[in-house]
Amino acid sequence: MLSTFDIGIDLGTANILVYSKNKGIAINEPSVVAIDTVTKNVVAVGHEAKEMIGKTPEKIVAIRPMKDGVIADYDVTTELLKHIMRKASKKIGFAVRKPNVVVSIPSGSTSVERRAIQDAVKQAGAKRISLIEEPVAAAIGAGLPVDEPVANVVVDIGGGNTEVAIISFGGVVACHSIKIGGDRLDDDIIQHVRKEYNILIGERTAENIKMEIGFALIDHEERFMDVRGRDLLTGLPKTIKLSSYEIRVAIKEALLHILEAIRATLEDCPAELSGDIVDRGVILTGGGALLNGMEAWLSEEIVVPVQLAPNPLESVAIGTGKALQYMSKLPVAVK
Repeated sequence: MLSTFDIGIDLGTANILVYSKNKGIAINEPSVVAIDTVTKNVVAVGHEAKEMIGKTPEKIVAIRPMKDGVIADYDVTTELLKHIMRKASKKIGFAVRKPNVVVSIPSGSTSVERRAIQDAVKQAGAKRISLIEEPVAAAIGAGLPVDEPVANVVVDIGGGNTEVAIISFGGVVACHSIKIGGDRLDDDIIQHVRKEYNILIGERTAENIKMEIGFALIDHEERFMDVRGRDLLTGLPKTIKLSSYEIRVAIKEALLHILEAIRATLEDCPAELSGDIVDRGVILTGGGALLNGMEAWLSEEIVVPVQLAPNPLESVAIGTGKALQYMSKLPVAVK
């Protein structure tokens, strides 16, 4: 039975979300920590730290301790988790006792990476830690019948990685994980603007461009956006106009890698489950699923129905929170 104090954490590259039974999504903050490099103290965490990216003096550095869905900087991740757990304890009310925590992990993560996540969460104040693979958590959060012997195909496009999995009877039947996600699209946009216009733009600007005029569909109504950056020749600020067509070309390669991972996973599907996929289609979760025209483009390419999950950004977090209910039914899902 799920206790009021049990929480689920989606420890993502871009955002960290905390789900509880009573409050739903209690915390949703960027996975960013600002640190004073002289004193080594944490200056800001989450939204406040993200606002500082590219705008801080030399002694303060805003960093993302998670990379490609796993811990890149253990100490900073622990500090981030401590801050998030403290914030969650005030909202959810588990200050008196330590909570049981279910944390999502990439399906391709190594035992060392899994141990690092467990240790970091334990240090942040958890009583008992269970790990669940991201695609299974995303499927539970999207409301799919994961405990039934039918094929559920989930494509979770996060900030640092994309997970494609076929889930049946509580386990992952076939899965492909690639280290390409929303961050790679942002990086491709930065490189495109630098190469074509000799203009340097920051991560946040690239993210805004992706959200405003980034399209997965080749055939779409052209949109334009004015973008400010630093001219690399003169060193002065400059404004340029970007087209959604050129952004589509810039992110094309990364999108094709995601498509390749989906095709490879579907090819690994047992023949008995193939019919379910044609009937039930594919569910998209994660922030990358919100890219303009993503559903329509994938549906065209794989000739299978593609649907967006009810809450793409929150599916994994909701799934981690609900996972304990499935422990008896999903012997392989929660460890």
